[in-house]
Amino acid sequence: MLPQRLKKTITDNPKKLANLIDLANLPSPVREFVGQSQISRLGCFFRVWSYIKENNLQDPNNKNLVNCDEKLRSILLGKPQVELAELPALIKLHFPKVPK
Repeated sequence: MLPQRLKKTITDNPKKLANLIDLANLPSPVREFVGQSQISRLGCFFRVWSYIKENNLQDPNNKNLVNCDEKLRSILLGKPQVELAELPALIKLHFPKVPK
């Protein structure tokens, strides 16, 4: 059962959901990180998030910051540290816009 807010978002703008779950061909740095040639933007975000959790990359003093290792830097524009709020936007940069 979907939360009411998510149902409203999907019914108001179905393209928003489609952009998150459509498979896309990945550029080589993301392909190497994820280990697949195609993945959805949402799936890629979940892979990055689980990598961060598995490798304890969250800053222990400020959980809103992620300390990037070399592998994570390769897909996050070489930044040594990013805020959690920045992650979706940085991942979105690797997914080309679909022509209408």
